[in-house]
Amino acid sequence: MENAWSAIGKVVVVTGASSGIGRAVARRFARQGARLILAGRSEERLASLLAELGTEAFPVSGDLTEPGEAQRVVRTAIERFSRIDLLFANAGIYISGSVADGDPDAWAHLVDTNVTGVFRIVHAALGPMLDQRSGDVVVTSSISGHQAIPWEPVYSASKHAVQAFVHGVRRQVAQYGVRVASLAPGRVITELWGTQAVADMGAEISAGLALGPDDVAEALEFMVSRPRHVTVRDLVMLPSCQDL
Repeated sequence: MENAWSAIGKVVVVTGASSGIGRAVARRFARQGARLILAGRSEERLASLLAELGTEAFPVSGDLTEPGEAQRVVRTAIERFSRIDLLFANAGIYISGSVADGDPDAWAHLVDTNVTGVFRIVHAALGPMLDQRSGDVVVTSSISGHQAIPWEPVYSASKHAVQAFVHGVRRQVAQYGVRVASLAPGRVITELWGTQAVADMGAEISAGLALGPDDVAEALEFMVSRPRHVTVRDLVMLPSCQDL
């Protein structure tokens, strides 16, 4: 039987780390002694997060949709720590609403962020992981990646693409000791929902209508802490009263 999993000393790369789920993951793994590379668009928010963590953590501010940025994140991890144990590919944006009234340019930006950005960072991280013949890649998907939701069809399409990518890559690299998986929450209250939603988060969680970012961070820890012969292929989690 393997020893209990520990985050101490693990090298964890988190994208979309400056807010929401990514920030909650950074805090959780920092408390457990992981070494962190935190990527996000807001240099100011990353600096604020690093000031509170009290662990080995380095920021990489930038936009993963830009060529070369994903490689820069991974290069920072290798230069600082010589390896990557976990990539949490979490950066993403959200658009809902009617397709008939929508903005195709905004959709293109969403696809570039939610889909191509994931492709870029996973591609960049796989090189070191395959060389070391170990590692975990977990991508933030959504319940929308498992069923098309009518009030967010473009977002749903982006998460369906993520699902297909994750499970194709998973089967390509499993033989090399690299696990690839999808973490798919339902409604999670983050800054994307606005300041009033964040203020009401406690009541929403208590009513079973929403998850908090910490719930998702805990689920991620569960996934990667399984023995190496176990892959949690998809973890789908919903608020208990979300009607989906």
